[in-house]
Amino acid sequence: MIEQYSEDTIKTLDWKEHIRLRPGMYIGKLGDGSSQDDGIYILFKEVFDNSIDEYMMGHGKKIDVTITDHKVQVRDYGRGIPLGKLIDVASKMNTGAKYDSKVFKKSVGLNGVGIKAVNALSHKFIIKSFREGEIKEIHFSKGDVVEDMLVTGSTEPNGTEVTFIPDKALFGDFHFLSAYVDTMLRNYTYLNSGLTINFNGQKFYSKNGLLDLLNDNMDTEGLYPIIHLKGEDIEIAMTHGNQYGEEYYSFVNGQQTSQGGLHLMAFKEVVAKVIRDFYKKDFDVADIRSSIVAAVAVKIEEPVFESQTKTKLGSKNMSPDGVSIRNYINDFLSKELDNYLHINPETAKILLTKIQESEKERKAISGIQKLARDRAKKVSLHNKKLRDCRIHFNSTDEDRSRSTIFITEGDSASGSITKSRNVGTQAVFSLKGKPLNTHGLTKKIVYENEEFNLLQAALNIEEGIENLRYNYIVIATDADVDGMHIRLLLITFFLKFFPEVVKKQHLHILQTPLFRVRNKKETFYCYSEEEKHAAIAKVGKNPEITRFKGLGEISPDEFKHFIGEKIRLEPVLLKREESTSAMLDFYMGKNTPERQDFIIDNLRIEQDMVEDESIIEEVVK
Repeated sequence: MIEQYSEDTIKTLDWKEHIRLRPGMYIGKLGDGSSQDDGIYILFKEVFDNSIDEYMMGHGKKIDVTITDHKVQVRDYGRGIPLGKLIDVASKMNTGAKYDSKVFKKSVGLNGVGIKAVNALSHKFIIKSFREGEIKEIHFSKGDVVEDMLVTGSTEPNGTEVTFIPDKALFGDFHFLSAYVDTMLRNYTYLNSGLTINFNGQKFYSKNGLLDLLNDNMDTEGLYPIIHLKGEDIEIAMTHGNQYGEEYYSFVNGQQTSQGGLHLMAFKEVVAKVIRDFYKKDFDVADIRSSIVAAVAVKIEEPVFESQTKTKLGSKNMSPDGVSIRNYINDFLSKELDNYLHINPETAKILLTKIQESEKERKAISGIQKLARDRAKKVSLHNKKLRDCRIHFNSTDEDRSRSTIFITEGDSASGSITKSRNVGTQAVFSLKGKPLNTHGLTKKIVYENEEFNLLQAALNIEEGIENLRYNYIVIATDADVDGMHIRLLLITFFLKFFPEVVKKQHLHILQTPLFRVRNKKETFYCYSEEEKHAAIAKVGKNPEITRFKGLGEISPDEFKHFIGEKIRLEPVLLKREESTSAMLDFYMGKNTPERQDFIIDNLRIEQDMVEDESIIEEVVK
């Protein structure tokens, strides 16, 4: 029976119903917190951005943040929301002070939606305003008012406090990863010199802005002292290192634009132009930008972002009726960068040498590159190594954010994943045996080695990760010694030649169950010994227990449970205090007595993973 199209089929949703029904329109996606762009971090940012806007307007010099696995609390010391408008600010769409550019001239949040989305998507949402010796407090749940307290006296300093717990009905068994929050908050301090952020007992503060950002994020010193330039609405820091590729940090009005935008495109173009003009040489752009590490921040009026998550700038001008962003950056760098290079001839000399070395290396492997590209194109016509998905560059941001490629080893594992995957968003790349240890090798090997050349082509990262084909690069190997070894070799490859893949949190490890515990009525998949014992207790007497020794032992029908909505991914994260080069030297370099002692002291291998002692000897080697 065909459903009738009548007046009864037309519905009008109130603000909170619409947000809960279509959360992607407001926070990009949901997610459980394992990815840095999952919705729970967007919820936090929406609340925190309001406090940042207060600081940018000159009100309050610190912000206190407390986050547990599930609860977030943000307390600023700004002016405090006008008490009579507190309920409107939290629960009426398109309500806020940021429409008045005289009050919030260069703000992050502009559309009056953000904090309302947090309210609607939270199981518990509490907002308090401390203002001129009084306090107003309102409790919500899923956007509905639970308790509207009367205004009372207070001795607390002015400001706003927001506490929220995201709704598990939407976000599942979510958790906040401190590493993601830590990076986010540090970036806020770099963009707001003089601001103190207290986060779970840690104090974040920056005196020198983007100069501190580069110093804190580079694991080795640049080839020349960091060039740090500041203007009225622009700040830039840049140097060159010895790493492969390019590394950028971009911001608009204190908001990190992880996907870049027109301001970053303009910066890249103008830097190349200014350097060509300074040396009066027509250098290839790739040679100028090879190994560059740079941060660029601009402040513009009424910024236009390409989505509510504000990760990519769409504005072309510094203000609705102002100069273009490209011309503004061009005027600034043409004067300031040119002056800097004239005043600092030693830096100019080092930069010239670096460009010439990059040019020499590029030309040395250009022939190999061409052959490798041709080979990759031919293979792609009938490529059995890559089973692609349907995501393409014209897909929506939401679809592209879910795009995933599984890197597997062996026909049985790749076959199981291929048969059970979502062909719309999930691709599979099959390795042939263990990949090469690339530590200590040059980028020439990426083109000479068929596996790495085809993987590079599949990911579309030869020219950098801006056009990365997949948002999630997932290493899917067996949970045994060989599988761990393959993981290390792949991680080494990315850290060596494409470190931005790791630094931008695109690289993950697929977590698959180690055990299956079942009886005739129930089946439990267990990822640890603890989960196995708990499942045995639930199943009762005579359970059937299976130990999965490899991915190939998991049937396609079962695999659907592990790579679908409940997929468990462990992001590959770098600790701030770790030097990538030193770490690779220790773990993947030539064998040393220190490394042998470390492995022996820390080796933990289950008995059923070891068939003979030679495996242990191989690991130590």
